[in-house]
Amino acid sequence: MANTKSAKKMVRKIARRTEVNKSRRSRIRTFTRKVEEAIAGGDKSAAVLALKAAEPEIMRGVAKGVVHKNTASRKVSRLAARVKKLG
Repeated sequence: MANTKSAKKMVRKIARRTEVNKSRRSRIRTFTRKVEEAIAGGDKSAAVLALKAAEPEIMRGVAKGVVHKNTASRKVSRLAARVKKLG
């Protein structure tokens, strides 16, 4: 348990930041899932559109410190490769 005034404030700050980060991570997963569903459906045009929407969202996660840069790049790369593979 936090004892000092500054430690109590940090607990409050961390709680707020955790909520924001949770929301951002959830948004990234949602956009990624839309790409996955389009790929599973075999709809290349929908998959391309979904990927175009998902990529900036994933990279925004990098800018905000929610996801590591290499992790985001890997996710985008793998999604793009799967979209490209659709006939």
